[in-house]
Amino acid sequence: MTAIQALAPAKVNLFLHVGPVKPNGRHELDSLVVFSDLGAGDHLAVEAADTLSLSVSGPGAAAAGPDADNLVLRAARALQASSGTHKGARITLAKWLPVAAGVGGGSSDAAAVLRLLTQLWEIDPAHAVAIAPGLGGDVPVALAGVAALMRGEGERVTPVPLPAALPALLVNPGVTCPTGPIFRAYDAAGGGGDFAEIEPFPAFPDAADLARWLEGQRNDLEAPALALVPEIGRVLDFLRAQRGVRLARMSGSGATCFALFDALSFAELASVKLKSEQPGWWSAPCRLGAIR
Repeated sequence: MTAIQALAPAKVNLFLHVGPVKPNGRHELDSLVVFSDLGAGDHLAVEAADTLSLSVSGPGAAAAGPDADNLVLRAARALQASSGTHKGARITLAKWLPVAAGVGGGSSDAAAVLRLLTQLWEIDPAHAVAIAPGLGGDVPVALAGVAALMRGEGERVTPVPLPAALPALLVNPGVTCPTGPIFRAYDAAGGGGDFAEIEPFPAFPDAADLARWLEGQRNDLEAPALALVPEIGRVLDFLRAQRGVRLARMSGSGATCFALFDALSFAELASVKLKSEQPGWWSAPCRLGAIR
């Protein structure tokens, strides 16, 4: 069988509500998660081999860490063990998304390789679904690969319809924002006391209505992330000053932020302006929605 390929798209939390820390150190979550089109993502390929191996290239390869510790290889090994297969695979990852950036790059990579290996090895997709929660909170929703509510500790994934793909610009200031310290700062401030899942989840007639509703939501991790990584504030200030912007917010635990625009052309113009003003920042105009 020749190599098969897949996009591992950027994940964006349009809102992220976080409960108080639980005895196991985790948190209840309520988040609307969407994925990018080809404008922002990593690329994976797999082909048949006798053993499992991974090679990583691209601008984010060094930041992704040693290949042996990569979540992609851990996911492949877990799928191999769960399914009982003795088949191997040669896995290649082109890493374009920033690392430790709040766009679920590692989780999306892991989900993509689970889908690819399920196809390559001709095994039941239920194995991938079963092991996904143990690989990280974002892996189950990334495995679904559609716009969805992510709840519980990430294991409860409910697909939701969106009125349209959302024109957006993703921006990262080139600084890491590790998840652990952000959650610890949130816990230390007593966060999550008013946590409740949004129920019922509303329907939206159009993208403008969705954007207006999102203005009343929040990312609970934005305040602690801003305190620890002030550059996030500069990103948000830039995005909120652009033409055609509807909403700007941090995604996940940061440091990547997103802005929703009236049209993709506004996002593209903002990206051009950003490259001239902040050439060291990463940005990606894209459409967000139920795209895999």
